[in-house]
Amino acid sequence: MAGYRKDTPDFFEDSALDPIKLAIGPEKVASKQDPVRKGAIGKTEEKKSGRPAAKKKAGFYLSTDLIDRFTRKFHELKLAGIKIDNKSTLMEIVISFALDDIDKGNESRVLKQL
Repeated sequence: MAGYRKDTPDFFEDSALDPIKLAIGPEKVASKQDPVRKGAIGKTEEKKSGRPAAKKKAGFYLSTDLIDRFTRKFHELKLAGIKIDNKSTLMEIVISFALDDIDKGNESRVLKQL
């Protein structure tokens, strides 16, 4: 009987090449004055109410360029040592900022884009 051959890659294997660093290029170190770096990103709803917010999957389309940019930024934040739960948490914060901007009315940067 032939021996078992492991065909799946070992993702936890120590490697000289880091796929995330290869994908986004050289590390961009956030300055120590960066306000995002000072605190952790995420768990905002959990901190307010003491329980996790209810979640629902969103159903809309985004351009591939925007998805790539968002993913790259997420990994840059992780590499910079910023504590962030996951991409969904980052997206919730980004959308919250955009909605707050829309509430500004005539001074809204988002409304000017529309």
